[in-house]
Amino acid sequence: MPIFRKPYNREAAVAYAHRWAYGRNPRYYDYEEIGGDCTNFASQCVYAGSGIMNFTPDFGWYYINANQKAPAWTGVEFFYNFMTRPEPSVGPFAVETGLEEMMPGDVIQLSFNGERFSHTPVVVAADHPRDLSEILIAAHSYDSDNRPLSTYNFEGIRFLHIVGVNWPMLS
Repeated sequence: MPIFRKPYNREAAVAYAHRWAYGRNPRYYDYEEIGGDCTNFASQCVYAGSGIMNFTPDFGWYYINANQKAPAWTGVEFFYNFMTRPEPSVGPFAVETGLEEMMPGDVIQLSFNGERFSHTPVVVAADHPRDLSEILIAAHSYDSDNRPLSTYNFEGIRFLHIVGVNWPMLS
């Protein structure tokens, strides 16, 4: 399927993050009691900025309801794998980069035990950051908004800079 690239709407992603950081959008199930809601929240924010889901079974990135969703919508590693996929397909896409490339609307993943990544906060403020204190995040599972990234204790970190959004070309 031919695709074309559109810009990611960072302002929409950040506005969504601020709106729902301390609440839950009733259109989405709250996974807080069954493993955490952080990647579900990050996916909602990224969707607000991208406007399109990828409905590919198993390997896409979509949410229909609590029982009909892609693993990448709520799973930290699956989210990472979808966003950094090597082959172009419909939906937002990201590259793993350094701290200094972070922009509002991007996503960060944290590993608290140094073995696996388990938390996905969304960047709501960053202006050519030079250290973690210059990045503010919003997140579910430890709900927060405008929280300095430097206030987390973690063993591993990866920065996902959203490059753009692939859309299908309509003939």
